Amino acid sequence: MPRHAGFAGTRRRLLAGVAGLAGGCGVPVAARASLAWLAPSASGAAAATVTALTAPYTAEDLAHAARLRERALGDGLAWQLAESLCTEVGPRPAGSEADARAVAWALERLTRLGFSRVRADPIELRVWQRGPGQARLTAPHARALVMTALGNSPPTPEGGLEGELAYYPDFEALRAERGERARGRIVYIDQKMARTVDGSGYGPAVRARVMGPMEAARRGALALVIRSIGTDRDRVAHTGMMAVDPAQPVVPAAALSVPDAQLIERLHAAGAALRLHLAIGARQAVPARTHNVLAEVPGTDLAREIVLVGAHLDSWDVGQGALDNAAGVAIVVAAAHQILALGRRPRRTVRVVLFGNEENGFDGARHYAERYREEPHQLVGESDFGAGRVWRLRSRVAPEAFSAIEAMAPLLAPLQVALGDNQGSPGPDAAVLMRRNRWSAIELSQDGTDYFDVHHTDNDTLERIDPAALRQNAAAWSVVTWLAAQSAMGFG
Repeated sequence: MPRHAGFAGTRRRLLAGVAGLAGGCGVPVAARASLAWLAPSASGAAAATVTALTAPYTAEDLAHAARLRERALGDGLAWQLAESLCTEVGPRPAGSEADARAVAWALERLTRLGFSRVRADPIELRVWQRGPGQARLTAPHARALVMTALGNSPPTPEGGLEGELAYYPDFEALRAERGERARGRIVYIDQKMARTVDGSGYGPAVRARVMGPMEAARRGALALVIRSIGTDRDRVAHTGMMAVDPAQPVVPAAALSVPDAQLIERLHAAGAALRLHLAIGARQAVPARTHNVLAEVPGTDLAREIVLVGAHLDSWDVGQGALDNAAGVAIVVAAAHQILALGRRPRRTVRVVLFGNEENGFDGARHYAERYREEPHQLVGESDFGAGRVWRLRSRVAPEAFSAIEAMAPLLAPLQVALGDNQGSPGPDAAVLMRRNRWSAIELSQDGTDYFDVHHTDNDTLERIDPAALRQNAAAWSVVTWLAAQSAMGFG
């Protein structure tokens, strides 16, 4: 989960989808829970009445789900799509020329695959564009550092700026600052991130990136530099969104690679006085356009009800946008195509949505939530946590409907997917839809142990994707999508 878009939005606008921040980037429910202090209050229509039935699926529905699963496990479409998007388009920040090529790519692929009502919904926005940047220690000795500007960072003055570092071990230490230590200095936050299978280490760590620039500005700092929000030890820096609010001051901000951050930590522990030179080039509030791309498998008797499976099409301008989120695009398209290819139409319409600008503003999710709010959505879900194998099924449905989720579990068991609870979240864009429109949601939890090694970096490349794991993901999504479309009960 990066954008180069939406700088001019208010803090409320930028954070409207932070339930799944990420940014992008794709963050699982445990991490989103720790970001709840950033999320807006939920609003929307009351949950729909759930029909209490003892058998949500017919025997043939279940048998067809098994056929979809086995077919997907032997199908190479997901890998072909991921390879094509990474190779032919590459990094695709929202509103860029590459973003436009990604939209054209998606329209062509979805049409060729035989989906119905393939279309692109335009979204006007203002984007942030990266310029050149550099950071170097000037004291206690000169050394170049590996850095990347944070998305939405204002530029430094021409020629850069230099100042003494005010060291803080984590974001909470900066928030607790009541003195003048930060004033006239470059604030440095040495926030570390824990490696976890479910990504729960991201939420506590990412606050340094999202809110740090405003907290530093409130204390009179010249700029903010952070340890990269990642779990790797490579000399590569992680970018990502920082929050902006026209009513609040903000300072230029950048992230350092983890090895460079560890150097600063050692020097600080030794009592050295550190000085840093920082230069960031950037353009802000550039008028641009992105798109949501939609395609459908038409339903039959319940065709007006929608089962939405989504991913975000955009990426940051680093790497190839492979794990974040060519993998998700490939997974949901391949899963929906299994339903199309086997020839049995679902009861409800299956809609694939490739969202625009998840990475830096959730513009696509907010646009979709408003434009389609009157259409009944049975269930929404999103793949946006890389390409690790699915290991758990979770949901957020009416309690009376959880039996329909439980009935999916035996079909997923051969994929080594366990049944979880009813406190799940569907991915960042779909979480915006869930909160804004009160739509029920599905989560297929992926193994994110290594995801934050490459998240928002130059190392986010196709070689990080395991084709077999892509097939397992597509198989799991084909099962839950089909059964959600067939369910005799509503999910509420």
